[in-house]
Amino acid sequence: MPTVAFTRALERFLQAPPAEVGGATVGEALGAVFGTRPALKGYVLDDQGGLRRHVACYVNGKPVRDRVRLSDPVAAADCIYVFQALTGG
Repeated sequence: MPTVAFTRALERFLQAPPAEVGGATVGEALGAVFGTRPALKGYVLDDQGGLRRHVACYVNGKPVRDRVRLSDPVAAADCIYVFQALTGG
């Protein structure tokens, strides 16, 4: 089963330990996490169900390509990492 891990910075506000979940896509895996920890959903997803502008999501160190539908495939041994992206300059 894929593992979903969240940035440690998020732990200042919500409990977000890594979780092994079912799912064949990033969206399905995140949905499984949100099913048990619904408060995380508002941090990660916008009101349309896509990744928030300042949230980054990587699968095995590569950025998720589909930030809207979250349809990138994941395999059982994959790690999905979600964190707040830094912007500015």
